[in-house]
Amino acid sequence: MRIPRFYQNIELCVNTTVALDDNAVQHVARVLRMKPGADICLFNGDGNEYTGSLTQVEKRSVSVLIESVSNRSRISPLKIEIGQSISKGDRMDYAVQKSTEMGMHSFSPLLSERGEVRLKADRLLKKQQQWQQLSISACEQSLRTDIPEIRAVQPLSQWIKECDAELKLVLHHHSLTPLSELSPPGSVALLIGPEGGLSEAEVEQAMRAGFKAVSFGPRVLRTETAPVAAQAILQYLWGDLG
Repeated sequence: MRIPRFYQNIELCVNTTVALDDNAVQHVARVLRMKPGADICLFNGDGNEYTGSLTQVEKRSVSVLIESVSNRSRISPLKIEIGQSISKGDRMDYAVQKSTEMGMHSFSPLLSERGEVRLKADRLLKKQQQWQQLSISACEQSLRTDIPEIRAVQPLSQWIKECDAELKLVLHHHSLTPLSELSPPGSVALLIGPEGGLSEAEVEQAMRAGFKAVSFGPRVLRTETAPVAAQAILQYLWGDLG
């Protein structure tokens, strides 16, 4: 059985005892019902994994003695940034979770012309925090030792203007550009539209900013499927899959 693994946003050092945060406490004490002496693995995004044992398990507090550290960096050599138009329901949740599993570096939720989600600033902030927690949970599950950045919601035009990836791609089902003709990059930005797709004006704006229009096959992908399928191909071609 795999040792339970948790992200902790604190400094971790061997031969020290740390108190877990509330989320981890609930999972360790109430869900897994672990006992003192049980093995546990912690990480804080520095590229290492810290293993130790539980020294105290109570309903509202759990302590861990860190006994060893190992470098388990699983960061993809290909830096992938996702610019995703905000979509309805749990589609964004799925996109964030699965993109994290695929190794993305950062995720930018975008406001686009055809996007149907309109939220006030406080709700957008809560959504950003929710997506960041989803990404952290996906890191715990997928054995990542780094944490992708979920950026603040911004207009699509602003993200396009500020994007500085070596290779910038906009997913467009009318394009016939094959990825095999492109030189291997060190970083890639992916621009993905909402359910109704990007407007022609948005695609043209992206291309004027140096984005290349590409398609990943003859079928039109759903907005939450596109970043996962695209990253699988990119990681296979230039990253660490395969």
